[in-house]
Amino acid sequence: MLATRSLAITLLLAVAGATQAAAQPASNGSASVAALDAYVAKAVRDWKVPGLAIAVVQGDRVVLAKGYGVRELGKPDAVDAGTRFAIGSTTKAMTAAALGMLVDEGKVKWDEKVTTYLPGFQLADPYVTRELTVRDLLTHRAGLGNADLLWAGADYPTAEILRRVGTLRPAYSLRSGFIYQNIMYAAAGEVVRAASGMPWDAFVRTRIFVPLGMTNTEATLAGLAGKPNVAAPHDRIRDTLRVVANRPVDPVAAAGSVWSSVDDMAKWMRFVLDSGRVGGKRLLSEATFRELLSPQTIAPTSMYPTMTVVRPHFFTYGLGWFLHDYAGEAVAMHTGSIDGMSAIIGLLPDRRVGVYVLANRDHAELRHALMYRVFDMYRGAAGARDWSAELLTLYGGLEAQADAARRQQEQRRVADTRPSLPLERYAGTYREPTFGDVVVAVQGGALQLTYGRAYAGRLEHWHYDTFRALWADPRSAPSLVTFAPDGTGGVASVRAFGNTFARVPAGR
Repeated sequence: MLATRSLAITLLLAVAGATQAAAQPASNGSASVAALDAYVAKAVRDWKVPGLAIAVVQGDRVVLAKGYGVRELGKPDAVDAGTRFAIGSTTKAMTAAALGMLVDEGKVKWDEKVTTYLPGFQLADPYVTRELTVRDLLTHRAGLGNADLLWAGADYPTAEILRRVGTLRPAYSLRSGFIYQNIMYAAAGEVVRAASGMPWDAFVRTRIFVPLGMTNTEATLAGLAGKPNVAAPHDRIRDTLRVVANRPVDPVAAAGSVWSSVDDMAKWMRFVLDSGRVGGKRLLSEATFRELLSPQTIAPTSMYPTMTVVRPHFFTYGLGWFLHDYAGEAVAMHTGSIDGMSAIIGLLPDRRVGVYVLANRDHAELRHALMYRVFDMYRGAAGARDWSAELLTLYGGLEAQADAARRQQEQRRVADTRPSLPLERYAGTYREPTFGDVVVAVQGGALQLTYGRAYAGRLEHWHYDTFRALWADPRSAPSLVTFAPDGTGGVASVRAFGNTFARVPAGR
């Protein structure tokens, strides 16, 4: 990994050096901004996004900060530059910056063991427990697979999530791969607490939001209570765009719980583009700032389908940032995706250009189109590519593939079969060491399955001992659940959510 990291750093520096030598500021006059404004408005319509806000900055100047559409379908309230949205995983850069401040104070070291700050922290592999560093928490290379079910499905507090992830079998060896991980950022938030004596949300509010004047920003969903001008999340439910409930993210807050507006995120971008300074005062040392935007590990371009048309020469992850090249220029970016909300931040650091997009539709991928359209504007290539049309075609094709996969699943269904056991034999509690309990009961002549706070639904017989779960929460697509009989007239386990839950004997 050291060799690949060194190579990525060399590539990034080479791109940055070439850009500094060749870059000429592109026109960003009123005509360019007006053209961008019109482009955004059309893209919002074409992508059928209820509401969107965008901010563009160059240096210390806000070039554009504007809202489009409505905060909630069926209501007239318009989105403006002060409308609050969930920023999702673009929060991660703030968590990395918070740790950077503690590094500058000598309270944290990037390459110190996590157990130095969290003595009770433990993973399934003792070697990983012993060797895992703060840097590893921020770079998605801890060896763990996706365990988001622990917070997105269950109702566990942060401490219990971290305890349970300690039972998760490694998906790959430490630092040998990349699987995107929200829970390790939750652990990073606990390092902030341990080293500073302040909860993560209080720390980012005190040390980032207040100094930057981000008065429209809340660290958690709970902070929005009673606040005006908040966008509602929307998702496509059975081909109809509908308002959906906000999903609580607080148990993994440091991974993605911040709510903000593009007015405030313009302040954040100006801070980052000025290498960690605000009003001439450094909140991050120059060395620490450079570390945040330095490649730490190779990342797969499959993270973003957009990369199939961008075709970067390298794609890496820093500390809270994806880093790649575009048209010979260094890019730092990250997306945020929480149920019904989408975000993207994109920077051309050498030009000191930044763009931030917030939208109130689930996975509104026009965010990528608008980011590259802004980049092209500053490269003097606005209009060279119609990113919105190009990505509409790309993502429309991916949706068509998903629809085809669902039809194929229907075709594989075996007709005229029955469950091998009476329904009451399937009822009971099933347990998986990491993810906890699934409860199956007979209600109204049908099986019902419940997991945590997010999943409850009727099980419709599919074929043999497989059932289709029809979830009460419309955000959750129907999924297959398969029971394994034990050969003695009972059930040994159930396969659900990609995991096997073993039957818990009655009375235990």
